[in-house]
Amino acid sequence: MAHPTPLQSLIGGLTIPVAAHELLLLNGNVFGISGFIHRAVKGNIDGTAGVAGLILGGVLVGQLESAGPAALSLTLPQVMLSGFLVGLGTKLANGCTSGHMICGISRFSIRSIAATVSFFITGVITTQLVHGDLPAVGSADWSLSATSAKLLALQAVPFTYTAIMYALVCGNTKKLKPKADGKEVPNPPHHVLRAATYLATGFQFALALRLSNLSEASRVLSFLILPFHRGFDPSLAFLAGGALSVGILLYHYARGNERPCLGGKWSIPRRGKVDARLIIGSAIFGVGWGLAGICPGPALVNLGRALGVGGSNLTPYAGWFASMVLGGLLV
Repeated sequence: MAHPTPLQSLIGGLTIPVAAHELLLLNGNVFGISGFIHRAVKGNIDGTAGVAGLILGGVLVGQLESAGPAALSLTLPQVMLSGFLVGLGTKLANGCTSGHMICGISRFSIRSIAATVSFFITGVITTQLVHGDLPAVGSADWSLSATSAKLLALQAVPFTYTAIMYALVCGNTKKLKPKADGKEVPNPPHHVLRAATYLATGFQFALALRLSNLSEASRVLSFLILPFHRGFDPSLAFLAGGALSVGILLYHYARGNERPCLGGKWSIPRRGKVDARLIIGSAIFGVGWGLAGICPGPALVNLGRALGVGGSNLTPYAGWFASMVLGGLLV
């Protein structure tokens, strides 16, 4: 019997937006994991580094826990259908739970709020239809295990890297004079350091994700089943509360002068229209999410966890990932 982990999920949620904010300050980019994957497939170095960081974080998690990810309750074709829908939906909607829900809502983006509502509704409906027989959960476990404490402490390693970059580089970043048309000129990008930041923050995000338990498909489904079901697990509500509270504070009070420390453009969306492509894409993503309980971040972390222990339960996560890539390539 599974037991809700509200404290562990809350602490993980509090740390998730920290990694995302580091990427924002240093590189001026949204921490959108589906975007990392879609760009990596096309050969983008930064996207590839972000994907690698998440997988490497998962490898470390697997070694710390001496276990791979839990088996999924679906057949392999169903798992691959989930991945395909997530890939297609995130490409249409230009985002998933990390880019829209964590980063977008923290910015009070109307576009991201609409996307989140859309994929949450279809995720809930799909879970109700496909996983209505979820078993009851037990009493809440308010403890923090030794492994969870290690996952929290290890986040200090990539955080130290980004702190050093911020201290050494940001203080020396020169503000260039605007062009004659009044537009600001971005500082030249430090390509190697930018890629290293994607790698470090991806690694840090993976540890926070595992700590929060969002990496567990069963917990996602137990949350999407809603409170009136005996299998409801409220842990991810604590995650969302912690992540959004910290994310909102960091974005609105600690985003600096909106000039990336490591050069390049400040690529945080200002405005965006809520159109049919956004809503339909988010709805498709929600169906895939509710089908298997997996979204891009947890998929990469679990892929790494499987690789870290010699391939335990590797096939379903590799199949999900390959199908997601295929879905994204169709748009």
